[in-house]
Amino acid sequence: MKGLNREILRLAIPSILANITVPLVGMVDTFVAGHIQGGAGAAAFIGGISVGSTIFSLLYWNFGFLRVGTGGLTAQAFGRGDSRDCALILSRGVGLALGIAILTLALQIPFLWLAFKLVDCSDAVRELATGYFFIRIWAAPATLSLMAFRGWFVGMQDSMSSMFTDLVVNIVNIVGSIVLTLGLPFLGWNGLGFKGIAIGTVLAQYSGLIYAVSVCLLKYRKTFTGYSIKELQHALAWAKLKPFLKMNSDLMLRSVAFCGIYVGMTFIAAKYGDLMLACESILMQILMLFSFFTDGFAYAGEALTGRFIGERSLLNVRQTVKYVFGWSMAIAVLFVLIYGLGGMPIVHLMTSDSQVAESCRQFIPWLLLMPPLGCAAFTWDGIYIGATASTPMRDTMLYAMISFFAIWIIGTRLYMWSSGSPIEGAAAIHLLMGAYFAHLAARTIGLSILYRKYIRVI
Repeated sequence: MKGLNREILRLAIPSILANITVPLVGMVDTFVAGHIQGGAGAAAFIGGISVGSTIFSLLYWNFGFLRVGTGGLTAQAFGRGDSRDCALILSRGVGLALGIAILTLALQIPFLWLAFKLVDCSDAVRELATGYFFIRIWAAPATLSLMAFRGWFVGMQDSMSSMFTDLVVNIVNIVGSIVLTLGLPFLGWNGLGFKGIAIGTVLAQYSGLIYAVSVCLLKYRKTFTGYSIKELQHALAWAKLKPFLKMNSDLMLRSVAFCGIYVGMTFIAAKYGDLMLACESILMQILMLFSFFTDGFAYAGEALTGRFIGERSLLNVRQTVKYVFGWSMAIAVLFVLIYGLGGMPIVHLMTSDSQVAESCRQFIPWLLLMPPLGCAAFTWDGIYIGATASTPMRDTMLYAMISFFAIWIIGTRLYMWSSGSPIEGAAAIHLLMGAYFAHLAARTIGLSILYRKYIRVI
């Protein structure tokens, strides 16, 4: 099975290289916000980015099925050797993405109003997050379309095109955010300030979309040869979209639950002041470093599982699961060492504010739990996506969300009972991290138990 291991690495390494730049974008945004001079102060600027980004997570994570569903279906069509179906799947994914984007732009004001009904933050953070939202929202058509393109590239066993798409987006985002926000002082331009971060993101998303479309027109022109407007209309007809939407309804519910957890983290942290919100934001950025590495192997598992199911090769499906988990566990061991030795140095890279950095120090031990608890959860996601086993993914994530909020609610009640006062400050963030890891444990246990029922029998 050396050939299968080589195939896993061929698919995983480009995804990992691209994913490395994903947390860098968040880190650079946090870094830039933390180094803006004057105004509301570093904690408020970091909080503004955190809340603003979380609002978009609340919006976009609900449509994660555009990538997930497109990727799994495309991988299976690729395994069957059905290039025409591959083209149809991309058309449906992008067409649906653009329709959702138009609706998103039309409803941006009531959506933002609802979002701030859910989050409790300072006036300074609210003002900054609002300005950020009204600029970045115009990237919606590109952001949602790119979800479908990324899934399609993975399904086509083409992690290189997915990697270069991500690199274009992330490099433009990093450079754009730094230059537009902090300016070019040596040329006498001091930049646009805080809003430059959002403008950089918009430019990056459209740059990535232009690149992805170019790849399809050049690299996959044979796949789309003879693909007429009539066929496009047929692919987007309700009769064809309805089964696509029905399959993805489970994935959308999963995305809503997923969003509830991650958005809940920020919204809850925001109640305890700008300093605790900044700490939570930095900790989650560091935690996600691991997920972006192990997701490379999850993407490889997704592509190969879908392909082998399309080829009706159950033995290769089982071997894919075995080897992908082996690589993911090796990454987990590596990150235990990275977090153990480099936790605080990474924090100092993300903020020059000594108060924020020192407040983060007490939460560093939580980082060590991410690799062992997150490894299986993230890897199983890829396997189940490739198998288009949406029902167990939905159910497991719903139970994980229940676990998260149950730990938080029960923990706050116990704290109140034992201390006689509501939970606050660092204690709240410690409990919040405990709830987060409870949800990861629930995902790992649930998907592991359901493997034999939903994957091995395919």
